[in-house]
Amino acid sequence: MRQMKLTMITVGKLKEKYWLDAVKEYKKRISKYAKIELIEVADEKEPNNAGPKDLEQIKDKEAERILSKIKDTQHVVTLEINGRQYTSEKLAQEYQRWMNTGKSDVVFVIGGSNGIGEAVKKRSNQEISFGTLTYPHQMMKVMMLEQLFRVNKILRNEAYHK
Repeated sequence: MRQMKLTMITVGKLKEKYWLDAVKEYKKRISKYAKIELIEVADEKEPNNAGPKDLEQIKDKEAERILSKIKDTQHVVTLEINGRQYTSEKLAQEYQRWMNTGKSDVVFVIGGSNGIGEAVKKRSNQEISFGTLTYPHQMMKVMMLEQLFRVNKILRNEAYHK
């Protein structure tokens, strides 16, 4: 099986110990199967009474930071509410497809609390969704890492998945 290089770019810094512990644990688990790098870019401060134009500017500034970390050769997957929803098994098949088609350097992008800027959406090769519920982006980081670990277990027919 081809060694994948996975990168996760998130907006904002994790501070709470329980999120940090969960991220550390899943990063350790995934590292048995793939090279993984986690990148945090600074979130833009939101002024009081921010209007729609302010929120777009915030997302644009965060998008610049995100795009500065992405190489032209990387396959970019954004987590978006309107993205395609997968079961874990179907995500494993998609992951396998990436490997089979030479997309072994994949970047997952989780935006900040206001979402993902248009420039990042344009750069995205595909969008995935965890459903239409709203989750804290810190939790999404842990959930995406858990799914990447699960995908690797599924592809190797190893116990864990059930």
